[in-house]
Amino acid sequence: MGFLTNKKALIVGVASSRSIAWGIAQAMKKEGADLALTYQSEKLQSRVEKLASECGTDIILPCDVSSDEQIEMLFTRLNGYWNHLDIIIHSVAFAHRNQLQGNYLENLTREGFLTAHEISSYSFSALAKAGRTMMQGRNGALLTLSYLGAERTIPNYNVMGVAKASLEANVRYMATSLGPEGLRVNAISAGPIKTLAASGIDNFNKFLTYSEHNTPLRRNVTIDEVGNVAAFLCSDLASGITGEIIYVDNGYHIIGMGE
Repeated sequence: MGFLTNKKALIVGVASSRSIAWGIAQAMKKEGADLALTYQSEKLQSRVEKLASECGTDIILPCDVSSDEQIEMLFTRLNGYWNHLDIIIHSVAFAHRNQLQGNYLENLTREGFLTAHEISSYSFSALAKAGRTMMQGRNGALLTLSYLGAERTIPNYNVMGVAKASLEANVRYMATSLGPEGLRVNAISAGPIKTLAASGIDNFNKFLTYSEHNTPLRRNVTIDEVGNVAAFLCSDLASGITGEIIYVDNGYHIIGMGE
């Protein structure tokens, strides 16, 4: 029996078998959780349906987090399957590709800034607002994914770093807001992983190479390692942890100067 047995988890952001959200889904399934997955568009539906079958769930629901109507409908539909919810995983981030290359200010636009913040930060709050009724009385957990670019400048990360900083502040304010209801809110700051989203960042392979050579463990982190920490943070084993940003980056964040 796993430490998430009888927990019901909604995972928003599975896009492929390389996505961090998929690593989280696999870890939570292994620990006994019941899962529901979302897909962002019809283009991704069949791919997510295939992954859902691999983790033993037939709850696959559409949700474009840029739409409040779709977010509300997500929980209306989910309530048709479950009468409560214990966990929400938010693994969603987006910025236009031209915002993720070159000089930050030279490429920054108002539209690009707003889009990055709306999808990468605000959507976490929107999911919490829409889902909190299903989580009442559950001592549940909400979790999102960040990156070190929220704290330090990273080449080409640009507006996404600013959006991730917003997301990390969001975690703290949400934790304070939802804490009296018994709900915990945390984030994982993962090391660089070659996901579909990361492929939009210019020279991302250089991130991976530099990280591999300079982390204390001399390797890059995997989606399975991130998934295991996510499962722990959303379990009763972590009942005293909220408002935190937990690093799963093989120790890269402690390094002052790389080789």
